[in-house]
Formats: sequence, structure tokens, C-alpha cells
Amino acid sequence: MNESRFPLLTQIDSPEDLRKLTESQLLEVAKELRSFLLDIASQSGGHFAAGMGTVELTIALHYLFNTPNDRLVWDVGHQAYPHKILTGRRDRMTTIRQKGGVSPFPKRAESPYDAFGVGHSSTSISAALGMQIAADHAGIDRKCVAIIGDGGMTAGLPFEAMNHAGDVGSDLLVILNDNNMAISPNVGALSNHFAKVLSGKVYSTVREGGKKALSNLPSVKELAHRLEEHAKGLIVPGTLFEELGFNYIGPIDGHDLPVLMSTLRNVKNLKGPQLLHIITKKGKGYELAEEDPVKYHGVSPFDPEKGIVPSGKKPQQTYTNVFTDWICDMAAMDDRLVAITPAMREGSGLVRFEQEYPDRYFDVGIAEQHAVNVAAGMACDGLKPVVAIYSTFLQRGYDQLVHDVALQNLPVLFAIDRAGFVGADGPTHNGIYDYSFMRCLPNMVVMAPADENECRQMLYTGMQLDQPASVRYPRGGGPGVEVQKEMTVLPIGKAEIRRQSKMRKLAILAFGTMVTPAMEVGEKLDATVINMRFVKPLDAELVIKLAQDYENLVTIEENVIQGGAGAAVSEVLSEAGLVANLRHIGIPDRLIHHGSQADMLEDSGLTVKQILETVQNYIHHHPDKSPIDIATG
Repeated sequence: MNESRFPLLTQIDSPEDLRKLTESQLLEVAKELRSFLLDIASQSGGHFAAGMGTVELTIALHYLFNTPNDRLVWDVGHQAYPHKILTGRRDRMTTIRQKGGVSPFPKRAESPYDAFGVGHSSTSISAALGMQIAADHAGIDRKCVAIIGDGGMTAGLPFEAMNHAGDVGSDLLVILNDNNMAISPNVGALSNHFAKVLSGKVYSTVREGGKKALSNLPSVKELAHRLEEHAKGLIVPGTLFEELGFNYIGPIDGHDLPVLMSTLRNVKNLKGPQLLHIITKKGKGYELAEEDPVKYHGVSPFDPEKGIVPSGKKPQQTYTNVFTDWICDMAAMDDRLVAITPAMREGSGLVRFEQEYPDRYFDVGIAEQHAVNVAAGMACDGLKPVVAIYSTFLQRGYDQLVHDVALQNLPVLFAIDRAGFVGADGPTHNGIYDYSFMRCLPNMVVMAPADENECRQMLYTGMQLDQPASVRYPRGGGPGVEVQKEMTVLPIGKAEIRRQSKMRKLAILAFGTMVTPAMEVGEKLDATVINMRFVKPLDAELVIKLAQDYENLVTIEENVIQGGAGAAVSEVLSEAGLVANLRHIGIPDRLIHHGSQADMLEDSGLTVKQILETVQNYIHHHPDKSPIDIATG
């Protein structure tokens, strides 16, 4: 770090150092911190715009609260880069999202200042409430603060948490970081002044005293309460939060550090659940990010002077692109098709669909449970819903997947993106469990394409079924197979022999993304290679024949071994009363930490070289068919 550019920031190795500064110096800290964030993002990439919007808030929180004894719980974690910089990780920020480097999200094992590990949205209020209840139970003087964005408030979980918090009555502080709403005239001097009044001791004392004085006069008390709510409602949009038991304060300008400091000072001493509503701007301080916060949400290295510019290279054909083309083509063919996404329009490839079919596009917000449930309702009455969702986010709608879709055998198609390893976002975003949690469901068809064209055909196949179906595909591109415009229905539950060996030494049963490396291994070992295509229903007939004809079987999948596709092969053989030399290769039963997708594959033993070594060692130890079944990874 260039100390001459960041004279104050270089003095801050912990929040204790921050608190040694005078309040007048904090504005300069904010300026330096914002410049430092731009430097880091332009050099190393990562989440950018959200953190630029929380600079003042982060400084104020660590200055006024006694962290880490007081708990700061960041929702999602995109907004927590300034927090990481001020809590001892400044000099390692260039390693963020890299193997062995700083985690992209708050992580308890990384720092005592990371009170709660996150990655998925909308968990902060529940976690902070749990911590506050634990502190109250232990008699510990501790403040717990949840910082949640307006996007996170589109989920149901925050309202479940606030409903409980209002009932418990703990001294919980929730900060609603609203970065989607423009700062309109009511968020100016008058509103800031009103917020300070609402958070001040005088207002609080009068409010509580008035309630006590009127407690024996129900009609008058109710009238006074209504007058209070109506008066506040003219100026602040807080009635909903008040009804949940929170004292609503705001909105205030989250970039006005003096106002933010004075308001937080008042709020932290109030009793009971408090909600402070602040207005911030994503990308604040970097004009290009302010103008296009979506583009600058997550970035690769770029030139700060020029911003993000197109590389000029022809973009890679990704599986997401394949899905985009398919769903638009399919919508033109079938007017029953509707698309649903839980706030992942860009990531799931639905931008074009929304433009071409706006009346058939539904973004439900960060509400995965509702996304699955509303799809079930649509399917009941004749629509053909396609739920475009990341594998890791589908986990959040699992009860609805079981109870509302699978058990009722409804024709909902799940286009599961980011299946397998995702890379830099790490364990919270890896889609490595869906084979296991999908294949155990009744009526569910689970498909895994080996290449781009097969992905298109599987999506079309799932659309024709009168039952639940899923197609899971990875982040990024595939082997580069040309996608055929014509669409055909694949035979359900039938695998494809990709490579036939004349020898009967080894058959490799590969699923989805592992077909390509399996082919390389097959060429080197002269093995038969099967593109299994279907995880459920499995091609049981072929599996049994392979077990009877080959000395050794190996399954390969980019999913956890436990309950995965290989386990399905073992179940088929067990049910048939067959014993085979069988080796499962997949993701081991441990966390695979952040890094590139290649790093994660290597950590799991799933590179071509590692698979080849594993298979060779396996064959060496089991040269002949014998009554032994090996199912380890």
C-alpha cells in the first residue's frame, strides 16, 4: 500500500485504531477507504459497487460500537469489503477470492470481527437476534446489529425474524441499507432532522411516558397511537416495521457521516428493537459504478480511468447462453411457457426473455421458496413454468420442491445453473449437492448434459414431460460442441455409449461435466466411456449389463459422493443382487474452499491427471473381478 496516498488508513489495523482518531478525521478515512476499494477492485476484481456504498456506514459502526464484543452481522457479504479492510485484512485484500486468500464473504474462521458466516441473502436479522438473545441469557452487555440491503428485504426470512424480534423485545438494531431508492426530497435536511428527533432521548421519553399515562384510557390511548402513526406516516414509510414491533427511524442519508454518527449514537442507547433506514448509492464515489451498479457489482480487473470496457474478443458460448436461446425459442413455440427467477435475471440468462416476453416473465425477488411454490400453482392450471435458478439457491426452496412440486407430480422444469464448482465465491455458492437432493424425490427426472447441444435437447425434453424435471448445468462454457437449432426429445432414462473398448477391463460411467475428462481418461486407458445423461431415472439395464461384462466400473461426477449419482449406481447393483468392483469418484465430504474452478477441481481430485491416477491405482489393486464393492472418494 502506498502510505503517502493513504496516511490514515495505513494506521488502522483494527477498529481500536479507528477509534483513536478524532471524528473530524473520519471524513478523510472515508475518502481514503473509497480510493483503496477502487484500487483493490481494479487490480484483483471482486464485489465492488455494494462496498463503495457502505463506506460511511462501516466507519460509523466500528467507531461507535465495541466490536468484536458487539456483533455486526452483514447480510450476503457483498457490502462487507470495507469491513474487512478495517478489521485487519487490509494488506491481504489483493488476494480476495483467490485460493488461500481472503474470503469473498464474512467468515467466522477468518476473523473474530466476522460474527456470522454468510453468502446467501436475508439471514442477518435472524442471526443477530439469536446472538442478542444469547447475550441477554448470559447477562452480557452486548449490542447486536444486522445490516441488510433492500434487496434482502424481498425475502420472507427477514420478516419472520422481525416478527419474532418484536415479540421478544430484545435491544436489537437492524440497519436497512437501501441502495435502490433514489434520494428524493424527503431524504434531505428535514428528514435527517426528523430522524434525529425520533432517535433522541426527549422523543423516546415523551413517547413512553405518554403510553404509560394513557394506559388506563384505552380509547384515548388508541386515538393517540393512531395520531402518532398517521403523523409519522406523512413523513416516513415505517408503519409496517412499527407493526412488527420495531421503532422505525429514518430514512437518512447514509453518506452524510456526521448525521449517521449522531443518529447511531442515539439509536444504540434505545431499548427494544430498532430499525434505522439509511439511503445509500451503490458505487458511491466512482461515477461509472454509480451509473451502472449492476455492471460494477462483481468485476474482473479493470482500468479505473477507462472503467470496464469490452475485450473485443468473441464471447464464449456458455451454458447460460444456451439456456437463453432455448427459452426464447421455446416460448415462441409454446405460449404456455412462463419463466420465473428469484432476483437473478442477469445471472440466469433471462434478460432477453424479459425483453421479448415481458408478460411471461416473473422476477419474484430473493424469495426462492415462493419461486418454487408459485411455479407449482401455475402448473396446476395449465401453464408450463420454467424456474431458472442457481443450484445453491434452489436449496432454499427445498421444502416447496418436495411438498408442492414432487409430491403433486406437477410439470415444473428447473433450469439449474451454476451446478458444480463456481470458483471464487466459494463453498456458499458451490452447487455440489443437487444430484443428491434431487434424485431422492418421487416423480422427479434429473438430467445432466455432457455438452452445450445436449443441454438444449434436455431442456426441450423436460418441457415435454408431464412431471417435474430438472436440467443441471455448470457455470461458464462446455467442451465447445455446436448447438443444433432443431430440438428432439431424448429417450428418458437412457444413457449413451461415447467410447466403446474391445477390452472388458474398465467401464467409466460419467455424469454431466465429467464426461469430457472421462473421455480423455478413457482414451489413455482404452476404457469404455458412458455418458449417463440421466441421474434419475438411471439406465439400470445398461448398468447391470456393464457390471456383468466388465471387470471394473468407475463412476465420475461433479457432485458430493454421498447420495450422488454414483450412489445411485450402487443401489441399482444392490437391488439386482450383483457384486462388482466399483469405485466412485466425486467431491469428498469436506468443504472445498474458494479459488478458481480449476483450483476446486484439483482440491477434489477431479482433474484429468488425478482421475487417471485414481483409476490406475484402483485397477492395480483390483485386477480381477472379486466380491468387493468400493464406494469411497
